Amino acid sequence: MAETLEFNDVYQEVKGSMNDGRLRLSRQGIIFKNSKTGKVDNIQAGELTEGIWRRVALGHGLKLLTKNGHVYKYDGFRESEFEKLSDFFKTHYRLELMEKDLCVKGWNWGTVKFGGQLLSFDIGDQPVFEIPLSNVSQCTTGKNEVTLEFHQNDDAEVSLMEVRFYVPPTQEDGVDPVEAFAQNVLSKADVIQATGDAICIFRELQCLTPRGRYDIRIYPTFLHLHGKTFDYKIPYTTVLRLFLLPHKDQRQMFFVISLDPPIKQGQTRYHFLILLFSKDEDISLTLNMNEEEVEKRFEGRLTKNMSGSLYEMVSRVMKALVNRKITVPGNFQGHSGAQCITCSYKASSGLLYPLERGFIYVHKPPVHIRFDEISFVNFARGTTTTRSFDFEIETKQGTQYTFSSIEREEYGKLFDFVNAKKLNIKNRGLKEGMNPSYDEYADSDEDQHDAYLERMKEEGKIREENANDSSDDSGEETDESFNPGEEEEDVAEEFDSNASASSSSNEGDSDREEKKRKQLKKAKVAKDRKSRKKPVEVKKGKDPNAPKRPMSAYMLWLNASREKIKSDHPGISITDLSKKAGEIWKGMSKEKKEEWDRKAEDARREYEKAMKEYEGGRGESSKRDKSKKKKKVKVKMEKKSTPSRGSSSKSSSRQLSESFKSKEFVSSDESSSGENKSKKKRRRSEDSEEEELASTPPSSEDSASGSDE
Repeated sequence: MAETLEFNDVYQEVKGSMNDGRLRLSRQGIIFKNSKTGKVDNIQAGELTEGIWRRVALGHGLKLLTKNGHVYKYDGFRESEFEKLSDFFKTHYRLELMEKDLCVKGWNWGTVKFGGQLLSFDIGDQPVFEIPLSNVSQCTTGKNEVTLEFHQNDDAEVSLMEVRFYVPPTQEDGVDPVEAFAQNVLSKADVIQATGDAICIFRELQCLTPRGRYDIRIYPTFLHLHGKTFDYKIPYTTVLRLFLLPHKDQRQMFFVISLDPPIKQGQTRYHFLILLFSKDEDISLTLNMNEEEVEKRFEGRLTKNMSGSLYEMVSRVMKALVNRKITVPGNFQGHSGAQCITCSYKASSGLLYPLERGFIYVHKPPVHIRFDEISFVNFARGTTTTRSFDFEIETKQGTQYTFSSIEREEYGKLFDFVNAKKLNIKNRGLKEGMNPSYDEYADSDEDQHDAYLERMKEEGKIREENANDSSDDSGEETDESFNPGEEEEDVAEEFDSNASASSSSNEGDSDREEKKRKQLKKAKVAKDRKSRKKPVEVKKGKDPNAPKRPMSAYMLWLNASREKIKSDHPGISITDLSKKAGEIWKGMSKEKKEEWDRKAEDARREYEKAMKEYEGGRGESSKRDKSKKKKKVKVKMEKKSTPSRGSSSKSSSRQLSESFKSKEFVSSDESSSGENKSKKKRRRSEDSEEEELASTPPSSEDSASGSDE
């Protein structure tokens, strides 16, 4: 049997991280040397109490327990090495190397066992996981619940920070299972213990985050925050920065403590501890140390007896114990003279403090942004009103902070401050070297090209011109189709002559004539009403032969560049394409824009020329239509006023009275009945009548009868 066994590429598990190294087993004990740090762990053979062989993520592992409760874990063994190790343990250490696998059922209900420095969560006889209690930094209890918090391991990329255990209630009287669980943990855990007396105590201080009133006990190495519900022990090593900030009302002060890692309350993490003080509140403080200890420890920064404002005493004590400077606002002054700006972040209103090396916002949620983290800042219009603006900050990691509802009067002061700190301003404008005034900011984005607005303007102009064209056309149509003055005069004259002829010829037909006269009047009135309403209701559509309006320079460029933009940005939507085109057009050089302006000017000239030709042709055609219609009306009226040849006075008067109808009545009734027949037949008959009437002169008998009457 070999006196020693050596294994290379063995991993030791320490605080959740795996450290590789070399493991050597000898008769005297076990030695592990860390390859990275060179640290050596030596376990004496007489201290070993138990050895367990089990399967782990990196092959197989060895777990060793000692008499003083320490646990050592080594992974990276092969399965074939079990027999060799088992024989070595039997021979030299007189221990049986037991095989015990971990439970991988995935259950979360089991039994907790405390063995030495180890907490083991078991299901049946198989362990699920084990926690070294020396890694526990905090143990808090709730109703049927125990929460364990762990020290942060700087060597591991990912660290386990918290585990919660649900402890069911038991029927045993006098024993609280939750408290018993917590006491077992605290007895072995590396928890900060408040040993000895506090240096000083500040009672009932108002705390904004976490909210409530807390007593602050100052110990040499940590700060104890004691409230009605929660207790926090904050080591001074976790304090990053201290801030003392005056409130805008000049009557209160904020004292801010920045923490890393943060304190935890359930699922909530508090990276900042914010205390609010009144300037009028004073205190006399006596340190729980003799004068020699105070002088030796604090070197004149603190004295045994101090008095002054409460916020001054707290900040002075914290500065001496934490040994960090207190950050206060610099030389920035807002519009109202305060060193801060009222604004809103997310859903809450608060105060933004421009500091010498960063910005800090208090209080909900607190935000601290250093200048070296900032990629650029942006001044944007307020989304709801023009009386305020937004201040946007984007960090180099891509995180964006938007502080909104800032009064417009603060713009000049804030811009000058940002400019003096040489921060990159996104919307500075074309003149980089000049500090713009607020008026320039107010109009900063009005010159930005809006493609959607441009398109709406073009469509509005087209609609307006169409409306004007349709009103002109409809007016001409009414003049041609309806002339109430002329038609009423013609009808009245014809009606009067016919009426006198019928009355002189036969008195017996007078009643019949009266009835027909009333019917004709009713028909005429009804027709007049319809014809008057018709021009208002009927609207003429756009003439398809009319020339199309010319496009603007931007629209000409957009039509020519649309496909190129789509190919450069595949899958872009119509809205995004319009926005992108507007950005490209805005950034285009003046020379390139002039080229499209010339094209637009040429198109406009061609449109004006075509429009003149179109309007001239339309005027001539409308005149021809008017003259033709008037000629037809005259011919019809002459034919109807001429009596028929060789008829008696009685028959002629009856025929005239029965056959006569006014022009409007004829156009409404006879034309409607004639439309049911062939239109061609009616046109032929009208043309033949016109030709016959024009070619046949009136006879002598007709003229004689007319003169006798």
